Amino acid sequence: MTMNMSAQHISACDADTELVVARKAGWRPVDLNWERLQERGNAHLLTDNLPAATRCFRSAGRIAFWRFALSDPRRATSLANLALADRLAGCETRAVRRYARARRLWNGADAWIEGMQVARRARSSLFHLRMETRHWDTYQDNLRTRMRTFAAETAAALAVLEQDGTPPQRLYERWRGEKPSVFDDTRKFLAAALLVGVGKKHPSDLNS
Repeated sequence: MTMNMSAQHISACDADTELVVARKAGWRPVDLNWERLQERGNAHLLTDNLPAATRCFRSAGRIAFWRFALSDPRRATSLANLALADRLAGCETRAVRRYARARRLWNGADAWIEGMQVARRARSSLFHLRMETRHWDTYQDNLRTRMRTFAAETAAALAVLEQDGTPPQRLYERWRGEKPSVFDDTRKFLAAALLVGVGKKHPSDLNS
């Protein structure tokens, strides 16, 4: 019991530290809470804990629809994950309707990418810092191009999910490696793009 309580205390301290850093960077608590709920929901999917996944997706959905702008791509992700929760509950008609709405919202992703605020990244050397400063506009252009690639992949995945298929794109599994260390709009967008729940194992996982 003592070990479990200690682990929970350490985890809570780590979470509080992350929240402090996020708020200093201009994030609101709801931004980080939405991200964490979607992470947990996807993690529960991987262990087939569907009731827990559904609870996380519904909580994240309430945050998105009450606290995020209409153009925010995280609203599309929330709709998609609520659609998945509907499908898991056997409400296929509502699931398809929500996926269609999510796809329509996701059509605005390119415009959101164009206007997103990009924070400077911490670099390991003075050389990298100087290079980033000197070529900052080019860096931002390249980053936006990369985000548009993610946007296209997520759009394709949503189209497949609407038809109750399994997307060829890995989403949540890639989030772990792509998750930025800085709290800016690129992190919000990547979370929107990669935290779309699939509900089925990736085809390559079935052969392992």
